[in-house]
Amino acid sequence: MKENIQTALLAVLTLTMVYGVFIKEDSPAPTMVNNQRNTAAPSSNAFAANNKTMQNNTPLQMQQQNESQQPATPPKPATTVDFTEMDHDFGNINQDTENKHVFSFTNTGSNPLIIESATGSCGCTVPEYPKEPIMPGEKGEIKVVYKPGKQQGNQHKTVKVVANTTPKETVLNITAQVEKM
Repeated sequence: MKENIQTALLAVLTLTMVYGVFIKEDSPAPTMVNNQRNTAAPSSNAFAANNKTMQNNTPLQMQQQNESQQPATPPKPATTVDFTEMDHDFGNINQDTENKHVFSFTNTGSNPLIIESATGSCGCTVPEYPKEPIMPGEKGEIKVVYKPGKQQGNQHKTVKVVANTTPKETVLNITAQVEKM
């Protein structure tokens, strides 16, 4: 009988270790460690200490620790930009056509303008933007190609420009009346 109890306790201890090491480690929610584990058999004290460390470090906490150890990218000095127009209307266009427009701008600030990204609101609107810094007083262009494909009717698309400006995002608008061919 005593041997059966020892075997059962050993099995419970083994399952607890497997659960703590393989299953709890992936759990996103932090868990509490029961302080009563310290009263268990001497062989489980090392496990309880190790398991406590693992359970207190959730994957989110470990990711945050890793991110805090990486050097932060210094913020780019802000500048200002002035677009000659924020909206363009293509008017009446046909389906399956390629429609191009250039949005011109000037860096009106005192720091270089760095465009981080320019993204269209859908795959039919593709912007191309300068990758190199635009110096103060210099001009630049964002070229946009709108291909309506089988779209039909009144269309409104946007291009979101992210740069070292305040505000960080600028939205350019294009509209068109797409007619069926």
